[in-house]
Amino acid sequence: MQSDEQEIRDLVSTWLEATKAGDTEKVLELMAEDVVFLVPGEPPMVGKAPYKEAAQPHPEQPVPEIEGVSEIQEIKVLGDWAYMWTEMAVKVTPPSGHPIKRVGHTLSILHKENGKWVIARDANMLVPVTD
Repeated sequence: MQSDEQEIRDLVSTWLEATKAGDTEKVLELMAEDVVFLVPGEPPMVGKAPYKEAAQPHPEQPVPEIEGVSEIQEIKVLGDWAYMWTEMAVKVTPPSGHPIKRVGHTLSILHKENGKWVIARDANMLVPVTD
């Protein structure tokens, strides 16, 4: 049996792989129904529906390439709840444009639902950087 910490690390790896593959449905499986995303300068994104809508490419635009790296700095498990903070770097490359790079930290709260860890809350503090 895997440890809770390893299961959370696997969730992060799966999230990054699914995002790179454009598999929005797989990413949605890794979220609680009432997930909340906090991003500086934006209103909170509450629930899976707004995430799914934001992740869908516009019909007339090609899908951008997304690459991410996450280094987990800490995971703390407290029963069916856990938190983690990470250092992340994400590069989004539109088919007809220059890559947009963002780096920084995230703070996530996870909840174990039906024996499976999911993201319940996420504060993403990534900021744009230039080469």
